[in-house]
Amino acid sequence: MLALAVIITLSASAVAQSYPAKPITLVVGFPTGGGADTVARIVTNKMSRVLGQAIVIDNRPGAGTTIGSVLVAHAAPDGYTLLLGSSNLYGSDQILYRNVTYDGAKSFVPISRWSSAPMLLAVNKDFPANTAQELIAFARQSPGKLSYASSGIGVATHLAALSFARAAGISMLHVPFKGGAPALLAVASGDVQLAFGTPPSVLPMAQGGKLRVLAVTSEARSPMFPDIPGMAEIGVKGYDQTFWFGLFGPAGLPTDIAQKLFDASVIALDDPQVQAKLAKSGNEAKPSASLAEFREWAMAEGRKAKESILRHGVTME
Repeated sequence: MLALAVIITLSASAVAQSYPAKPITLVVGFPTGGGADTVARIVTNKMSRVLGQAIVIDNRPGAGTTIGSVLVAHAAPDGYTLLLGSSNLYGSDQILYRNVTYDGAKSFVPISRWSSAPMLLAVNKDFPANTAQELIAFARQSPGKLSYASSGIGVATHLAALSFARAAGISMLHVPFKGGAPALLAVASGDVQLAFGTPPSVLPMAQGGKLRVLAVTSEARSPMFPDIPGMAEIGVKGYDQTFWFGLFGPAGLPTDIAQKLFDASVIALDDPQVQAKLAKSGNEAKPSASLAEFREWAMAEGRKAKESILRHGVTME
């Protein structure tokens, strides 16, 4: 038995040393063109050069990102199928989607945080309010008349809007989409009045004159967007929402492979060109300190997201 254990250990070590020997697939639970897709393509472009193998983005939108998460949770733990994930893996998915077949703490290996950013409160270019304060006043005068788009039920953009409505004392109608890009397109076309979106989703349309940005979701002004007021400045007290993306593998992923992916993530995120591209899209490069640190941090973020879902009474609408 001892000899067999040694053989297995040596075999696993050899596999880790030769990894990666073929292209890697990174599953993204949102469509192309949104915040997650943008971050994934910026970081993997550098990571693929570090690892010496292509990293192929596989967009699997739908069901609040759970379609992509299920795919990775049941993938072979060999490092060739990975997930761009966030806090919803750790509880809120299980509350909202009763048919999910994974448990965040048991089904995934957290590898590293990649990015962090505030969200942006954006409105249609023809919306009558010119400031966030005017938007709140409009909503109070016409309760239930405003509708907001999100990238899915229970995801960060949905929770950001729910928390905003509660903190501002207003009510709005939720219109969920399969990702940030289609949600913002609905706002730009006037089908929905506003949305809380990730910077990569919002900025191109805002710069093109199709949307107007009224506030960031951080409490104070963000260094990334110094000209846009924060929530405290517009009179919404105690509100602070940021969004992050991180790299995950399926449970059973060998530690040596996870460490190799962690190291490649850090190298990519330390690259000035990667940082500049992320900053241009409104994201800050935020690599984790270690595998253990990211696991502890991601699970804590997951608990907060789950508590928010329960506090707001979010259900499948």
